[in-house]
Amino acid sequence: MDNINVKWAVIPAAGRGTRFLPITKGVSKEMLNIVDRPTIDYIVEECINADITNIVFIVSEDKDDIKKYYSEDKKFYEELKNNNKDEYANIIDSIPKKANFYYCLQKEMKGLGHAVLMAKEVIKDNNFVVCCGDDIVDFDKKSAVSELVDAFIKNGGKTIVGGKEVSLDDISKYGSMDILEKIDENTYSLKGIVEKPKKEEAPSTMASLGKWVFNSKIFEEIENTKPGKGGEIQLTDAIASLIQKEGAYFYNFSPIRYDCGDKLGYLKAVIHFALKNEEYKKDLLPYFEEILKEDNK
Repeated sequence: MDNINVKWAVIPAAGRGTRFLPITKGVSKEMLNIVDRPTIDYIVEECINADITNIVFIVSEDKDDIKKYYSEDKKFYEELKNNNKDEYANIIDSIPKKANFYYCLQKEMKGLGHAVLMAKEVIKDNNFVVCCGDDIVDFDKKSAVSELVDAFIKNGGKTIVGGKEVSLDDISKYGSMDILEKIDENTYSLKGIVEKPKKEEAPSTMASLGKWVFNSKIFEEIENTKPGKGGEIQLTDAIASLIQKEGAYFYNFSPIRYDCGDKLGYLKAVIHFALKNEEYKKDLLPYFEEILKEDNK
């Protein structure tokens, strides 16, 4: 087990972000800011926390803003330096040095499984994490990705599905885990996964929430997965096949999670991270109290 490592991550970010129109007509959903950083950068930081050094973005042809953010900008850097704005110059200089960044083009939107498959030639035989481009967590010392990687190594390099327990009313939004047995406090072996079940048909309220760890066998499973609903190739179907062949696990990660693909989830994330900054917090809290007083009149 000691020779199992995870140094790669794949972040699918080619979707159109329809739920956020009209802003996503001109700005990638993943680049919408949470305070002063794009949403996707919180995911990158989570991967870096897990000692991942190579990050592959799956993008569409019109998503140049993600690549621009993670590329060097010497002209802007020099402009900031010349204007004695060293702090900002150092910030933009540090961004492309966070990791090794790669870009794979997804020309057709044919599902999450298809998006992950686009990274096959870059990932090769390496183990890797997949993180959806709009699911972020808040953590202090250990990110959700780091917890999942530890579980992957502990369980011999077999697939780890990351998530949390949700309410019965919400389980129809997610993949519901069909649990075989509880392994430890946070880890469960799987019989299967039911994608977006009716609540009365859900095998459990343990939900897949946009984070996985795979060995390279997942690529073959995706290639052999037939298109499902809407003609899309579902990652869940490929995982279900792997469960039958070598087993897989669900890990209930501990950090707070925000679904930034949902408008309310995005707004909650903005408020949460703004309040973590003491400078903003001291002015925001009185402002919120003032708004609540007005609403209660």
